[in-house]
Amino acid sequence: MTVERYIRTMAGFFVLLSLALGVEGSPIFLSQWWLAFTAFVGLNLFQSGLTNFCPPSFLLKKLGVPEGGASCAR
Repeated sequence: MTVERYIRTMAGFFVLLSLALGVEGSPIFLSQWWLAFTAFVGLNLFQSGLTNFCPPSFLLKKLGVPEGGASCAR
């Protein structure tokens, strides 16, 4: 997997987990404050799209994950 795919996978996981923890109808509901984490992830995705700055990418690159090409442009 490439850095971009790891980041998209992590973001999707965090959004789904925070929704499951923050929506009252969920069987694993804890608090509506988890929805703030959903907004945080969305805001980071938005700023990353505009600025091309993504802190997790630096960590993944240091761990040796290959950068790869743009997977959506095939």
